[in-house]
Amino acid sequence: MIADHALSWRPRHPTDLRQTLGALRRGGADPAFLVDATGAVWRTTRTPEGDATLRLTQPDAETLRCEAWGAGAGAAVAQAPELLGDADDPTGFEPRLPVLDDAHRRNPGLRITRTAQVFEALAATILEQKVITLQAHDSWRRLLTGFGAPAPGPTPRPMRVVPSPEVWRTIPSWEWHRAGVDPKRARTLANAAGYADKLEAVVAMSPADAAARLTLMPGVGPWTVAEVAQRALGDADALSVGDYHLSNYVGHALAGRDMTDDEMLETLEPWRGHRYRVVRLLGAAGVRGRPRRGPRMAFVDHRAI
Repeated sequence: MIADHALSWRPRHPTDLRQTLGALRRGGADPAFLVDATGAVWRTTRTPEGDATLRLTQPDAETLRCEAWGAGAGAAVAQAPELLGDADDPTGFEPRLPVLDDAHRRNPGLRITRTAQVFEALAATILEQKVITLQAHDSWRRLLTGFGAPAPGPTPRPMRVVPSPEVWRTIPSWEWHRAGVDPKRARTLANAAGYADKLEAVVAMSPADAAARLTLMPGVGPWTVAEVAQRALGDADALSVGDYHLSNYVGHALAGRDMTDDEMLETLEPWRGHRYRVVRLLGAAGVRGRPRRGPRMAFVDHRAI
């Protein structure tokens, strides 16, 4: 099936397609993200012009290609270079430590994505607040399957587009319950949906102004802002302070010990401007953090409450 719009380009920096886009995947069964048998990445999104399905490929080491279908295909293709890190500027990043030097050398194509879709990123992030990752991914899958629109184009398997803000606001309480989403997160997401247009405007703001706009939403704090900035705004410095695991992961990866959030911030200060890049590089290189011992965040089945 011929795409509605397509674009091939040579990226400014070495770019690894799957590493760069991996941060957008919400679990292996994400209805909006798929890696097919050929290695192509399929992703659905909503644009101001309408829904779109993207097929992203890397024909060779120096070429990237995007094909898209749907009413929003033109807008999606126009955004594709930034989606694959064209706006990511690694200038000033210095590994400084052997572990980071090795991670950087082994992963030269890891770029920071920029979707420019703020509410889309915010919706997924709100579902991840204060629950384990598997639980959040299950809620995301259930809600997209039940309320997302069918993806346009010849997708390898049925895919869904993230629901519109209007649809998020009309999801009944019992459907949130069935998806394992507690009332607080449901209210936060439904409320944010009412301000979706204003939230999209943060793509043109400075990081500080964007954070100030986002935190006007009840239930949206620094951790949520950072997670949105990493994906929607392409912020290579956005650090998820308050994450249940991150400070100890960074502490063991860089210093061999547990850390508080304040200690993590002090440790990462030499990489200011690239602190999220540091975390991504450590993860991509398979650097292990804290040994698996001690308490973990518990699974809370809100459907049983």
